Amino acid sequence: MSIGDTLAEARRQRGLTITQVSQQTRIRETLIRGIEQGDFSPCGGDFYARGHIRSIATVVGVDPVPLIREYDEEHGPPGGMRAAEIFEPATPIKIHEPRPFGLGKILIVALLAVIGFAAYHLVSTDGTHSPASQAANLRPVVKPKPKPAVTPAVRPTTVTNTGPPVAVIRLTATQDCWVGLTNSTGQQLYQGIIPAGQSMTWREQNPVSMVVGNPPGISLTVNGKPELQNTQTVGYLSINPSQQNPVTNPSQQNSATGG
Repeated sequence: MSIGDTLAEARRQRGLTITQVSQQTRIRETLIRGIEQGDFSPCGGDFYARGHIRSIATVVGVDPVPLIREYDEEHGPPGGMRAAEIFEPATPIKIHEPRPFGLGKILIVALLAVIGFAAYHLVSTDGTHSPASQAANLRPVVKPKPKPAVTPAVRPTTVTNTGPPVAVIRLTATQDCWVGLTNSTGQQLYQGIIPAGQSMTWREQNPVSMVVGNPPGISLTVNGKPELQNTQTVGYLSINPSQQNPVTNPSQQNSATGG
């Protein structure tokens, strides 16, 4: 008996319709019909096909492990996914560092203050040799104290955080879901199924691409901001920590996901 026949027979024995299985697994009815007929091409790849088999088998009460093993024997063992085949390359944004306060302006202001004080002192010295000043020397004169030169205060330079930006990705599963995480060179950082009730956290300093199966069954945030809230079947994210808004949503591959 094939994988599709096993799942279809188990569904009928439990008295479930394809619509009921679709509501419980969040998988489109067209995909479920195709799987029961042995057609896995609308799943979008072996990785998603295994996830769909596991979800459907759990709802209809069948052990998914033998079915996935049978799928691997027919289609080959699971291999790594290349992000270049799914995601558009992330373009880093250049960040311009703020210019420090000009030290040359401070030196010019200080030099003008010194020149002004010297000119005032020179005028006061020349006045003591005039006839009027000599007559004034006959009586005591209280000379005004020269005002000290005021040196402008140097404003402290603003210290910016030079550490690399970090994107904190946190995923909490309320239902079984599958996740793939790759970097910009196509290297696979994580791939697997996260059971309901478990959480995963990634801290990435470089651009990464993320694909999530069964988005309605998860809670996903990037730097505290919720993502994939309105995605139904398969969600795609491109995350670049150096951008002000680090998350972009590439176009959904509806033809590959049966949408």
